[in-house]
Amino acid sequence: MPSNQKIYNRIQLFRTAHKLSREELAKVLEVNFQTIGYLERGEYAPSLELALKMSDFFKVKIEEIFSLQPFDNLFPINPNHQ
Repeated sequence: MPSNQKIYNRIQLFRTAHKLSREELAKVLEVNFQTIGYLERGEYAPSLELALKMSDFFKVKIEEIFSLQPFDNLFPINPNHQ
C-alpha cells in the first residue's frame, strides 16, 4: 500500500454511538486523546495494533471502522452490536 493511501474511518461515529469522549476512548485504547482526533480527521493512519484494539473494543470487524474506500453506510452502527 502506498504511504499516501488515504484510510477512511468511522471512529467518530462509533465513539459517539457509544457516548464516549475522545479522552475516554483514548484512555481505553491507551493512547493520547489527540491521537483520536488525528485519526478521526484522517490525518493519521492507525497501527495494526491500534486498529485491532478499536475493533475489539467496539466488537466489530476492522472493516466496519476502517476502509480504503469512502463509506456508504453499508454497516449500521449499533452500540449494542455483539
